Amino acid sequence: MSGTTRPAARAGSRASADRLARLLNLVPYLLARPGIEIAEAAGDLGVTERQLREDLELLWVCGLPGYGPGDLIDMAFDGDRVTITYDAGIDRPLRLTPDEALALVVALRMLAETPGVANREAVERALAKIEDAGGDLVAAPVEVRLPGDTGRVEQLRAAVEGGRALRITYYTAARDETTERVIDPLRVLMVGGRTYVEAWCRRAEAVRLFRADRIDAVTELAEPAVVPPQARPQDLREGAFRPSPDLPLITLRIGRGERWITEYYPCERVESDGERWVVSLRVSDLGWARRFVLGLGPDVEVVAPAELAGQIHESAVAALEAYAQPVPAGADPAAAGDRQ
Repeated sequence: MSGTTRPAARAGSRASADRLARLLNLVPYLLARPGIEIAEAAGDLGVTERQLREDLELLWVCGLPGYGPGDLIDMAFDGDRVTITYDAGIDRPLRLTPDEALALVVALRMLAETPGVANREAVERALAKIEDAGGDLVAAPVEVRLPGDTGRVEQLRAAVEGGRALRITYYTAARDETTERVIDPLRVLMVGGRTYVEAWCRRAEAVRLFRADRIDAVTELAEPAVVPPQARPQDLREGAFRPSPDLPLITLRIGRGERWITEYYPCERVESDGERWVVSLRVSDLGWARRFVLGLGPDVEVVAPAELAGQIHESAVAALEAYAQPVPAGADPAAAGDRQ
């Protein structure tokens, strides 16, 4: 099957889009002109009387969910005059407010600068149309900066496009360690607002994701990237972290202030326990989980595993002991406290 769209199909799609825009503007237009003659309205809207009557017939079956007599758009006709008697909430023209226009411009500019975006020309065409239509509303210069090191991202993108292997120095937050690796890049992409390079890692002998802002150094090698046949891009539609049954499962009892965890992390279980919630989620390793829980504050209790609870207890005791060190004789207690 060919992927080419036939001219007739494209024309039909454009006609449908034009009619939808016309219908969305028709209701507020008629609301502002109760009792207007259909011929006059057709002339203002640039359509024939027949087309306008067909549009009005379609409006009869448009409205709010429920689609009963009190939910659909309603009109009253007096000869060749029409009046909207119920607008179903469509009471303003299809126009962008300054804030909406600016938000679209920022979003499209960010998309245009995102590495790995296919069909960048379509994004730029849409951006140009909005800027032209917005006029002074979006005339102010807007600079969009992507998170991470832009120069580093350009290096990674150039390596992908040139088919070159890379030597990188990479910080792995889950294990709190820095390693040197040789990778064969597959693509540069953005996931969850962060830029990554997906590559075949020769050290791990598997496809891995590397965050651009955690690459401390990168060197393009003279040798070409050699990606083995078994290497496949990962499905990242659900995010960069994909919990699996082989990863450690932790269970926490959290207070109201920590419920945001359930929105930012994929949880396998969320249950109410009075004023607190019990949540279970997979983590990359217990070292990451220890740092994560310690950063949450005192209104969190580790239910399982016991090993994690023990590690957090040891870390907390060590921190308290560091703060409990006696102040040397003659030293300023306030200054000593500042040094802790």
